[in-house]
Amino acid sequence: MSLEATAGRGIDHLVLPVKDLDKARERYGAMGFTLTPDAQHPFGSGNFLAQLQGSFLEVLAITRPELVEEAEPGHFSFAGYNRDFLKRREGFSMLVFESADARRDQAEFLSEGLQTYEPFDFERKAKLPSGESVTVGFSLAFVTEPGVPDAVFFTCQQHAPQYFWKPDYQTHPNGAQSVEEVVMVAPEPRALEGLFVGLQGRERVAAHADSLTVQTARGRISVQTPAGYEARFPGGTPAEAPQTPYFAAYVVGVSDIARCEAVLTEGGLAFEKEGRSLLLAPQDAFGTAICFREL
Repeated sequence: MSLEATAGRGIDHLVLPVKDLDKARERYGAMGFTLTPDAQHPFGSGNFLAQLQGSFLEVLAITRPELVEEAEPGHFSFAGYNRDFLKRREGFSMLVFESADARRDQAEFLSEGLQTYEPFDFERKAKLPSGESVTVGFSLAFVTEPGVPDAVFFTCQQHAPQYFWKPDYQTHPNGAQSVEEVVMVAPEPRALEGLFVGLQGRERVAAHADSLTVQTARGRISVQTPAGYEARFPGGTPAEAPQTPYFAAYVVGVSDIARCEAVLTEGGLAFEKEGRSLLLAPQDAFGTAICFREL
């Protein structure tokens, strides 16, 4: 495994599929996120983003179903997977790691014995804060795990980051700064140990009696049993939670929890407060619990 992989691949973004992009934009705006304009992928999905400091939330819907490609042997369909995910429920479908070279990532994943696919390259239009339209490009290297149909991982290499990251989009009324943690639920967390070792390197993965912790180069992944998760996030289990491992929640670091609380209250959102954290239940956040925690 290369030095890059051994150093850990930081969290790049979360893919959060919804059925109604306009409704989601209204809700995420009420949460206090500054959102990018809607964008259209050439393969049938559309999105908007909440850019943080080095990571972002991608809220996604299938906007042009006639353009969605079907998966084939050796070829993963990003839009096809999210289309099928949305047939089951809304939620958090994919965890994405940063990449300097998606093709090198794919080769490393293959050498680690992970189930991977040919890298996928695409471009789309993006609108800058000035209103100017530019082209951004990406290369993706996917990893799936047999027996884990509700969670996909991939790395994302950006080819025009100077057009992507913009301070105007990274400043939020709720004070959001970063994705601090992603929380997975699995009946047997340690069964995913080999997957995360292949994705992040052995020294990044810590196995415990009934949980797993992965410390990436940017942010942490926690894998917990259903009981362990519910003890930590009471009421945080979605009504349509699958029996297989899935992404259940994520933690957003904010600069001032009082400021965040005021924004959520003004937005009319229900939340639970515990110490310096605020929790939105999955029914109020499109199938995924969101925890805002003061840094």
